[in-house]
Amino acid sequence: MKIRDILNQRRTISFEFFPPREAHGVPDVIDVIAGLQQFNPDFVSVTYGAGGGTRAFTEEITMRLKAETPLEVMAHLTCVAQTRTEVHGVLKRLQTAGIENVIALRGDRPADAESSDPGPDEFPHASDLITHIRDNFDFGVAGACYPEGHTESDNLDTDIAYARMKQDLGADFLITQLFYDNSYFFDFQERAAAAGITVPVIPGVLPILSTPQIRRFTSLCGATIPAELDAQLERHAEDNRAVREIGIEHATRQAEELWANDVPGIHFYVLNRRYSISHILRDLNIGEHSGNLAD
Repeated sequence: MKIRDILNQRRTISFEFFPPREAHGVPDVIDVIAGLQQFNPDFVSVTYGAGGGTRAFTEEITMRLKAETPLEVMAHLTCVAQTRTEVHGVLKRLQTAGIENVIALRGDRPADAESSDPGPDEFPHASDLITHIRDNFDFGVAGACYPEGHTESDNLDTDIAYARMKQDLGADFLITQLFYDNSYFFDFQERAAAAGITVPVIPGVLPILSTPQIRRFTSLCGATIPAELDAQLERHAEDNRAVREIGIEHATRQAEELWANDVPGIHFYVLNRRYSISHILRDLNIGEHSGNLAD
């Protein structure tokens, strides 16, 4: 089923996982996903590594989920460091496997790449990938957007223009980069509406698991850690268990406020860990019915 059709019916809950570095880790990821099926996510996705290292595992997990579970699966696909022919081949394999939804991303160039510029036979941008998908396949298509602006954007106006371009080229909905201050998301909503973006924009929520990890993530993507939360993380920087509980509390409050403001869904970045997400969803009274937070 196309995710756009699900979004036309109800607000969604979705989970994002990442592939293992080695083949022997694939069953563990499948295990984590199976453990979260009790919350009836409307769709799940598995990230796509740059440079080729984990791409095969992403495809394997995505296809196994489609074949072996009732879950709706959205395939991640990045175009960086792949030729157009390679990308087209991935799309053909996904199509053959019955995958109906793709999130089209540029991705980050591998650290050992000789140049930061795309090669002559690469899709330079996610927008180019969206165009190729729309011209050649019948997938439902998602795109990414950035409440605080992409780290490479000149300014927020340029950033929102790229988000509008993704919609105009065929993206059915957008999923945001992580953020920890909901005011950035609400501001993005206003700017998106003013720019003519009418597709659903689903906020992405990442529960914090450790202080060093979240500092690394936010430094890479440009997300802001609110001062009060930052102070808590610093006080407990050496205690991952305490930080995990702080992360659960903060993500629960984020989700409650977002839901109260009629977001079309919430996309949880799970980081292949069941504990935090399970506690958050139970706190939000998500159980036997798909896509429903307690109102």
